[in-house]
Amino acid sequence: MMDNKGNITLEIGVLIIIILMIVGIALFLNETSTEKIVRQSENEHIQTLLEESVVNLINNPGTPPNWEVNKKGTPGLAIVNEEEQVIPNSVSYAKLLAMGSDYNKFVTKTLFNSKIKTSIELIPKESSISSVKIGNDASSNNIHSANRMVKCDFFKKYVLKDFQNDGKCNHNHDQKSHSCDYFKVFKGNLRAFNYYLLIDEDEKYDLEYFMGSTRLVKDKSWETVRTDEIYLNNKIEFYDDSSAIIFIHFNKPDAKALLVQVPKRFDENYLSYDYFRTNDCEFILKGWY
Repeated sequence: MMDNKGNITLEIGVLIIIILMIVGIALFLNETSTEKIVRQSENEHIQTLLEESVVNLINNPGTPPNWEVNKKGTPGLAIVNEEEQVIPNSVSYAKLLAMGSDYNKFVTKTLFNSKIKTSIELIPKESSISSVKIGNDASSNNIHSANRMVKCDFFKKYVLKDFQNDGKCNHNHDQKSHSCDYFKVFKGNLRAFNYYLLIDEDEKYDLEYFMGSTRLVKDKSWETVRTDEIYLNNKIEFYDDSSAIIFIHFNKPDAKALLVQVPKRFDENYLSYDYFRTNDCEFILKGWY
């Protein structure tokens, strides 16, 4: 039989084990709680960082001006219009491509000090244009994102005339029932650029047009638009002059048609109406550790 001394020793041993278990559980719970707090803090930090970065990118054109051409400076994606005004909540396709050409330099290092990995995606809405994505491939299960709806342009800088806007006509066409406008072109322009009329897909076969100039030799007849891309270089007549003022007329108001001037080496795969108009797009910035 065990004496009292043995019983006390056994009880002390059991008590020590229980105390150690309690301490272990407390340490485990404390460590788990600490990890949750740290994780939550990190999640809140990265989400705030992404939200602030999105707002900055879509409202800031970047510095210096034309950073996307010189590939130097602090990037911003906002569009600057012809009046040198910054368009809020906008994304320039040219700037997005410039950013993607050296994403590590412009985004990972300059914007985020190499603290996180990110990717950027631009998704056009109600458009035939495919989405554009730049940046890193996701390598985490804990990915955060911030998104905004923005106005985005792709190749709008090449647009000379938008026939949905008010224009001028040399045939006294009533703008309530026609869309007319004009442009000046020099012979030398045709060596460097191609001119096109780009028509919205919905307008084909429901729209007629003709071209004329201020040197009218004979009146032109209306032609039915049968394609969404009309090459104009071979339709421009200079007569004996080095330049010409060309008028273009459509037989309905607010025609969804654009006159564009693109460089000779421009990729013809992008010659469609949607690429040259202003689009509504979803801008998504994702980030992870």
